[in-house]
Amino acid sequence: MITAIVFINADVARIPEIGAQIADLDGVSEVYSVTGQIDLIALIRVRRHEDIAAVVADRLNKVEGVASTQTHIAFQTFSQHDLEAAFSIGVDDH
Repeated sequence: MITAIVFINADVARIPEIGAQIADLDGVSEVYSVTGQIDLIALIRVRRHEDIAAVVADRLNKVEGVASTQTHIAFQTFSQHDLEAAFSIGVDDH
């Protein structure tokens, strides 16, 4: 599974509506409203790198009110949840 993190600048007056529309897109697993220089962060989870373009360029960028996006592709996950899952199935890194 490939994960991409998308930073989204959006029409501030419509952030809840835009976030909900993005969350409904296939390939989008989560959307967060955040503080700082960006308005929303979307997590994209797809099977192939080509699918990221389909989700971001073909669908997410076309949601009315999305002004700009910046996409970051994750190389590796270090979350506690994923580490626990790996140990529970007996993954050995030696």
